[in-house]
Amino acid sequence: MTTYKEIRGTNIEVLASDPSNPVLGQVWYNSTSDVVKAQSFNSGSWATSGNMDTGRRDLAGAGTQTAALGFGGQTSPGTIVALTETYNGSAWSEVSDLNNARQYLGGDGVQTSALAFGGQNPPITNVNQKTESWNGSNWTNVNDLGTGRRLLAGAGATNTAMLAFGGDPGIANTENWNGSNWTEVADLNTGRSDLAGAGTNTAALAFGGNPAPAGQTELWNGSSWTEVADLNIARREVGGAGTSTSAVIFGGNAPPDKNATETWNGTNWTASGNMNVPRARPGGAGANNTSALAFGGEGPGTFNSSENFSSGPTTVTFTDS
Repeated sequence: MTTYKEIRGTNIEVLASDPSNPVLGQVWYNSTSDVVKAQSFNSGSWATSGNMDTGRRDLAGAGTQTAALGFGGQTSPGTIVALTETYNGSAWSEVSDLNNARQYLGGDGVQTSALAFGGQNPPITNVNQKTESWNGSNWTNVNDLGTGRRLLAGAGATNTAMLAFGGDPGIANTENWNGSNWTEVADLNTGRSDLAGAGTNTAALAFGGNPAPAGQTELWNGSSWTEVADLNIARREVGGAGTSTSAVIFGGNAPPDKNATETWNGTNWTASGNMNVPRARPGGAGANNTSALAFGGEGPGTFNSSENFSSGPTTVTFTDS
């Protein structure tokens, strides 16, 4: 029988505590806890987290996996809301409402500095242009989008620097927000709605959407869009988060509703671990392709639930079962 020493060229280390910076493949015996451990790699998995106070779909999100913001959307049985909630890594709390209740809106930023724009709330016709700025406590109405729309996406780091793109029906229009006004810039190569976005207003990613459903991915360099590698699963009504070089897409509808996840490394999309439940039109937040949050959405068991996504190096414990 082949031994660990023959494979790795060394005996299993005996340590009183886990190493502070283990390398992939390293195995050790923790003499304090009396268990054998190893440094492995998690290609991506989802864990159920706290429920939102108010379940909904068609909402927008901002922030990170441990400090997120969810706003707007439609509750069951179809009420369009202005509700805003913050997430602290385990639980959601209701905070100040949007000034304009809406669904199908765009948004991004961080938990203390976000922007909400576009959307719909029939029969109010001008909601699809409304923009609101979040300062960590309250929403303030600011200048309107140049092109009103719903089912659009956004990318941005704060409420003073944002990109809005896409929308229904098949809009390619892109606008840049400088903290005071929107300015029309270069269009998407493929106009679409129900897409997701990631990144900033100078380095963004647009992926998925309608019509089709779409598998196209486009990269924004601050002045123009370039088509790059397609999604492995073309879909619409998706959630997404991250940056232009490190993003994640989750859920959506192909049809039917999907629980599929893919991560983006700046060049290609790679299939990752499935969500616990399929969901379309969820909110999303996250800093990169190793750490994200999905919340709300359309599908059984998704309306108020949230899930944490993680990937990368992880320590595993061996058992005799």
